[in-house]
Amino acid sequence: MSAKPEQKDSHQANGAVLPTVPMNCLASPDRGQLVEPSDFLGPDGVGVEVVVLESRANAKGVREEDALLENGSQSNESDDTSTDRGPEPASPLKETSFSIGLQVLFPFLLAGFGTVAAGMVLDIVQHWDVFKYVTEVFILVPALLGLKGNLEMTLASRLSTAANIGQMDTPKELWKMITGNMALIQVQATVVGFLASIAAVIFGWIPDGHFSLDHAVLLCASSVATAFIASLVLGMIMIGVIIGSRKMGINPDNVATPIAASLGDLITLALLSGISWGLYKELESKAYVNPLVCAFFIALLPIWIIIAKKNAATREVLYSGWEPVIIAMAISSVGGLILDRTVSDPNFAGMAVFTPVINGVGGNLVAVQASRISTYLHMSGMPGESSETAPRKCPSPCSTFFSSDVNSRSARVLFLLVVPGHLVFLYTISSMQGGHTTLTLIFIVFYMTAALLQVLILLYIADWMVHWMWGRDLDPDNFSIPYLTALGDLIGTGLLALSFHILWLIGDRDSDVGD
Repeated sequence: MSAKPEQKDSHQANGAVLPTVPMNCLASPDRGQLVEPSDFLGPDGVGVEVVVLESRANAKGVREEDALLENGSQSNESDDTSTDRGPEPASPLKETSFSIGLQVLFPFLLAGFGTVAAGMVLDIVQHWDVFKYVTEVFILVPALLGLKGNLEMTLASRLSTAANIGQMDTPKELWKMITGNMALIQVQATVVGFLASIAAVIFGWIPDGHFSLDHAVLLCASSVATAFIASLVLGMIMIGVIIGSRKMGINPDNVATPIAASLGDLITLALLSGISWGLYKELESKAYVNPLVCAFFIALLPIWIIIAKKNAATREVLYSGWEPVIIAMAISSVGGLILDRTVSDPNFAGMAVFTPVINGVGGNLVAVQASRISTYLHMSGMPGESSETAPRKCPSPCSTFFSSDVNSRSARVLFLLVVPGHLVFLYTISSMQGGHTTLTLIFIVFYMTAALLQVLILLYIADWMVHWMWGRDLDPDNFSIPYLTALGDLIGTGLLALSFHILWLIGDRDSDVGD
């Protein structure tokens, strides 16, 4: 399509981009104006008219997430044809506090009841023989529950961003994303599950100086099998949630990550308890079962690696996505060591039921916030670009919680959900007679203080970390949530253990902190 150079106003019309002109060449450095047609001249001086559909989705570029989404920018030429750019990009994130709270409330409560169920399970299984005599299993609990956050929540955040910018609209792309990502998370789950068992053995050996080979193999088999099966089930659930929420007109950022956790904690903890119990029963009579189970799941690794490598959408992440999940696993394992040392004391056995709740709620809320901020940044450009939406490296608490922008508004909404949410969950635990703990006023005050402080710290860290990673050319969808959920496990477990110790020291006998 050609025209004379003087037809300056033709760029206002709808049309198609010429395949010979890259999209990122059509925008000026300030990303606010379109390059005039006169800037594109043929060899004979005849102007070439280039008609552009403005697309903020394409600003995502060909970074790591574009590889994951199979160059989805080619299929998303945007429905936004306006050339009037304000200081904030037009996006699904322009929501009121009420709409944010309304969309987050139901999945938040659903996820919370999932963590309550997980806490009740942990409160029961802590008295099983495998937890009594192989106490390192407690160290696996935050690590494997965190693995759900490291893999499934990261997957949910990536797919939420993709859905919001229109990169999940064709069946071909959707199928490639499903196969590639499912193979990828099986590789990551198997490797991280194996490393988590090694960390549990080391952390269990350091304080006591005791090492048992049989127990080490039991931990390896239990951890790898649990991580593999849980990631397979939860990954399929997450894909269905993202597609369903998009079709229902709901922002996936608000619902995907909490729903990933609603069944995630319960499924993962139930699998860990059942598998470890079954393998422990076979330890005496059939000692060969444990190494066989471990070898079976590790032997499947080459298959998943081949599938992930053949898919261009996951090849890059297969090589570069290990650092956050491995470091996050190590951080969560430290929280597991605190849990192991605390609940092993009969005076603090009641802490077991509350640990998945406080860690799950904090991780769910900060994952929602991180996913929203990441989507907001992707609307304005690609990681590493200087943008008005990512100006600060170390935000002040006031800018994080009290400014007028949409991310500050969502931070306030999420923070305000902490107290009513935890009150509902505490009442549910008390009604089910879990935790061997009477809910006295002083206990509720200490518990709520720990929960509020945990979420406050996490939301502030999320605001800093997502913007910092964006400025460092790292995709926050892939890197921020593993760190944040792991920090949530560590901070939540630490503050909860401190609260139980203080209650015991001041002699709150009415709360029956112990068993």
